[in-house]
Formats: sequence, C-alpha cells, structure tokens
Amino acid sequence: MDNHSYNFPSDCTPLTNCKSARKPAGSTVVNMGNAGKCPPRDYLLWSLCNTFYVNFCCLGFMALLYSIKARDQKTLGNLQMAQECSDKAKWYNILAAGWNLLIPLLAIVLLVLLLVHLGTSEGNFDFFGEDGFQNFMNLFSW
Repeated sequence: MDNHSYNFPSDCTPLTNCKSARKPAGSTVVNMGNAGKCPPRDYLLWSLCNTFYVNFCCLGFMALLYSIKARDQKTLGNLQMAQECSDKAKWYNILAAGWNLLIPLLAIVLLVLLLVHLGTSEGNFDFFGEDGFQNFMNLFSW
C-alpha cells in the first residue's frame, strides 16, 4: 500500500501525538496452566557425571539423552512428556551410578582377595619385600 492512497484521520497524522484516536486499554488474562505444580526435574548434572565417569554400557549417555529431552519438553511446555523423559533419565542414572560404584568395589575386592591368596598360597609370600614385586610379576609370565 503506498502513502498516497492511505487516508489518515484528520486529528491523527503520522509522526504526531494522536491521543484522541487511542482506545482505553483493556485487561489481559494470561493462563499459566499448571502454576501450582512444579515442573519435572531433568537430572542433567547427574547425567553428565555418570557420562564422564565409568559410563558402563553407555547408561550414563542414555541418561544424558533423556535429561536433555526432558529439558527440551519442559521448555516447550509439554509437561507430560517431560515427566516421562525425566523418569527414564532418573532410572538410567540410578543404574549407571550403581554400576559406577560396583565396578571399583569389585576391583578392590579382587585385589584384596589376590593379595590374601598370594599370602597363603606358598606359606609366606613376601609381596612387599625385596623380590616381592618380581615374584608377583612371575605369576603372570608365560
């Protein structure tokens, strides 16, 4: 539309103060939806920790994916899908944290059992003595 064909009201022209043509402001209602409910958690920090630590069977990575998806759905306002992704992220984090604690504990138990076995297998095995390390390495030589 060009400027020549547009007709302005007589009391209101462009670049002038036109208060008489303004209508009084009405009320605006904003529906907040679930204002009483707290949004679901996304467990993003926990997922990052599980991903960067042992990450056995990629459980931490799966938790990270669902955490990001839960955060995206929460941002979009789809709280039902965000809650589902949050629950999956939580359970993957629980499984990953369980494995992350279990693997080092198993390694420590196996090391202790190995040392106990080496101490009792030949009677008096001096692991920390002069030739202890060499005797220990001889166990693994072919």
